[in-house]
Amino acid sequence: MSHCKDALKYFEEKFHCSQAVFAAFSEEYGVTKEHALKIGGCFGSGMRKGEVCGACTGALMVLGLKYGKCHADDEESKIRSDKVCDRFLDDFKKENGSYICNELLECDISTAEGVEYAMENNLFTEFCPKMVESAVLITEKILEEY
Repeated sequence: MSHCKDALKYFEEKFHCSQAVFAAFSEEYGVTKEHALKIGGCFGSGMRKGEVCGACTGALMVLGLKYGKCHADDEESKIRSDKVCDRFLDDFKKENGSYICNELLECDISTAEGVEYAMENNLFTEFCPKMVESAVLITEKILEEY
């Protein structure tokens, strides 16, 4: 199954966007899908506060697994992971207008009124899957280029 199909399947199964994106790639980088779904569980809906889009957070977890620093003296990995993080967020913002969940949804989902607005306007079922797909495609592009 492709990363996009896998991520969208998880999202349709009511996992958070962060979980869906992270789990779609996780096993390629040594993390089980079960662990990826658990790790990504608190990052959806912009960490429940409408901050950085969970699809972006899931993608950054993937990029961290691939490029992140894990040894104190590995400055090269630190520089590379900083670079791919900036690249991802810049590309996502260029494609979607922002990487902040509340800005993308045009409502404050940290409030009951904002969640109600998002649900009444089908944002979680019609808009958010587009963000999941966008995050996956940008992640794939970065993984291919680096």
